[in-house]
Amino acid sequence: MLNTTSKDFYIEESFWQTSQHAMDAITGCYRVLNETGMYGEYTINMFECMTPNAFHKDNYYSTRDFATGSHTETTLGMNQITWRVCYRGIGRCNNVIEKVPDIVMDEKLKNRIIGEAKFLRAFYYWKMNAVFHGVPLILSSPNLEKDASLPRNSYEEVRNQIIKDLDEALPVLETKYSRADDGRATKGAALALKAKVLLQDLDYAGTKAACEDLFSLKRYELFPNYNGLFRQANTGNSSVIFDVRWKYPFTNCNYDLFHGQYNTQAPVQELIDAYQMIDGKSIADSPLYDPSNPFENRDPRLTQTIAWVGKPWRNRTATAADFHQTGYAFIKYTEYNATSTGTINNSDIPYVVLRYADVLLMYAEAVNELEGPVKSVYNAVNEVRGRESVNMPPLPLNLSKEQMREAIQLERRIEMAGEDDYFYAIRRWKTVEKLMNGSVHTSSIPPYSGAVIETRTFNPDRDYLWPIPYTEIDLNPNLTQNPGY
Repeated sequence: MLNTTSKDFYIEESFWQTSQHAMDAITGCYRVLNETGMYGEYTINMFECMTPNAFHKDNYYSTRDFATGSHTETTLGMNQITWRVCYRGIGRCNNVIEKVPDIVMDEKLKNRIIGEAKFLRAFYYWKMNAVFHGVPLILSSPNLEKDASLPRNSYEEVRNQIIKDLDEALPVLETKYSRADDGRATKGAALALKAKVLLQDLDYAGTKAACEDLFSLKRYELFPNYNGLFRQANTGNSSVIFDVRWKYPFTNCNYDLFHGQYNTQAPVQELIDAYQMIDGKSIADSPLYDPSNPFENRDPRLTQTIAWVGKPWRNRTATAADFHQTGYAFIKYTEYNATSTGTINNSDIPYVVLRYADVLLMYAEAVNELEGPVKSVYNAVNEVRGRESVNMPPLPLNLSKEQMREAIQLERRIEMAGEDDYFYAIRRWKTVEKLMNGSVHTSSIPPYSGAVIETRTFNPDRDYLWPIPYTEIDLNPNLTQNPGY
């Protein structure tokens, strides 16, 4: 009789034996974040192109179909890749949660690894629940025979499991890690994600409590250099709560290539016009605005977020050939600047998923809805506006609740521009029904003329949710399609 147990690669029977196996398995859970559909390639950038902030001409993963409202029940793109990559991550997390408890190892490390897996499972389910509103809730190791015919759970059931996972992860996650483990999920990450999940569900009291718990950690503060927050040299800076890391040449994100070379995700004129003047007024109301010199005296985050034709860029002046879609380009998540030279084909700039300014704005939004524009709301928004390298004036005093709501919504649009956040925000606020019904325009800087580059439509009876990929329904007829498709 021959012993056929392999010694040169792992199989199920030879894995899940040691603490190193547990560490390797949780690394696999994180690794899904680097894949297409999450933060790999430029899939994540496509969310911004499904908002009034940006445009993408090539219909990559059906982005233009979703942006223009021309998608149908048979459209496959962002919906399909999101479904598949999230379940890949969920399956890996389920393996860790189910099998690591049986490994003989340090109990504190074991519990932390399981907590990390629960955080990541919550994250993957949140990404799906936000766009599909209810998916099959799988909480055990992958089992094709059992999982292949599961029906969808309700939105509430999935949301409750997300919160349960985060609450169970919180006690065992670290507040801060050593350099070797920097980048892993922390208590702050679990609290920030919990706040985001609850706010998307308009649970303002829960959001406020989660934000206050994060503040009590005294772990985070605004990074003074707004643009520098997104550069590799400042990886893991004081504002970063959770980010996706890369390690070139083993893994790389290519954000420089997509933004700097391909101009894949192009800002539109509507976003540029939303930036205030340095006096805190809109371009329509401020005497500082000069249409012949439209970028002077603007909120400093404009020039730290966006480049335009005629701006110093890569040791020369940017041309229409550089920014060929709209005349604009995002410069967040690039190493390029006014004096950089050469071409960056491969890069490993971390993608900041959760950051401190986001939490301050979530807190301000929640408290304003609960209590109106009280002092703590002003303090949170003004802290974001007033940090070094931005130095925008404080919000006007005596705003009404509705005026403060508008101010917070604008502040989020500007602060988080180009980071995929606005896609979820305008759905939460229900402003998407107006903002995604109409046209977006190019720059008016020659050779551009402010022309309509795309006309969007949004059907409120259907488009808040994505269609369940019909290929998944073909495989599993127990999956029901979303309304209107």
